[in-house]
Amino acid sequence: MFYRQAAGSHEIWYNENTGKFTTIPNHTGDMPEGTLRAILKQANINTNDFLNIK
Repeated sequence: MFYRQAAGSHEIWYNENTGKFTTIPNHTGDMPEGTLRAILKQANINTNDFLNIK
């Protein structure tokens, strides 16, 4: 769930299931693959599960 706006164009999201926070950039354009992988890792989301969500 969205927690708060951070510096610049970043947002902080909170995962109630894990009790962890994740910072996500909110920029225009594509996100670099490494950034996405780091966000998924912080959020404890499997990359394959994420790619298979429709």
